[in-house]
Amino acid sequence: LQPQAAAAAAAATPGLPSKMVNIPKTRNTYCRKCKKHTPHKVSQYKTGKKTGKAQGDRRYEKKQKGFGGQTKPVFHKKAKTTKKIVLKLECSKCKAKRMKPIKRTKHFELGTDSKKGKSEYGGKYR
Repeated sequence: LQPQAAAAAAAATPGLPSKMVNIPKTRNTYCRKCKKHTPHKVSQYKTGKKTGKAQGDRRYEKKQKGFGGQTKPVFHKKAKTTKKIVLKLECSKCKAKRMKPIKRTKHFELGTDSKKGKSEYGGKYR
């Protein structure tokens, strides 16, 4: 392979995150509760605040108490640079919600106009 071909092959690798993902704020998709296609409101899923009351957290705090330093291994070998985007779809008729994971990406937008190819003064060649 020539250097240009190798670079092109590396850029088109399916496992790598792509440039920009732009998703509309509403999507007509299947609702399991209504049992038909209905318009859904799309938003990005965000993880809630940790309460610290889960069984593992309570066990860890109990083990950490007192003398003896750090008792469990601390993870340092982080390999991923992106997270998978999870869409939260809410049915506009019955308000049923479901999650839909999509691919990994660094830049994600919900229903905004793309700036690519548009200038302040209008047309492409002005």
